[in-house]
Amino acid sequence: MIKVILPAHLRNLVGITGTLSLEFSGPATPRLVIDAVEGAYPVLRGTIRDQATKKRRAFVRFFACGQDVSLEPDDTPLPDAISAGREPFMIIGAIAGG
Repeated sequence: MIKVILPAHLRNLVGITGTLSLEFSGPATPRLVIDAVEGAYPVLRGTIRDQATKKRRAFVRFFACGQDVSLEPDDTPLPDAISAGREPFMIIGAIAGG
């Protein structure tokens, strides 16, 4: 099982509170985790990554075990603690402004 933390506005969009828990087998990668999130909550398609290119949105960041993995290739294996559900995969909306 994978635990995923979504930003508040995306949790509101799908009508959940707290952490997502998704059934998952095998090694996790950012691509596979986002595929699972979008599969479980189709309304999120296009909010985390571009629907056509599957590229991460510019103001969305991914964190695994406290490390920013946003710029890593989408198929980079995530730490075992993420795959085992001991640590959450975090999707964070970046803040910009001046």
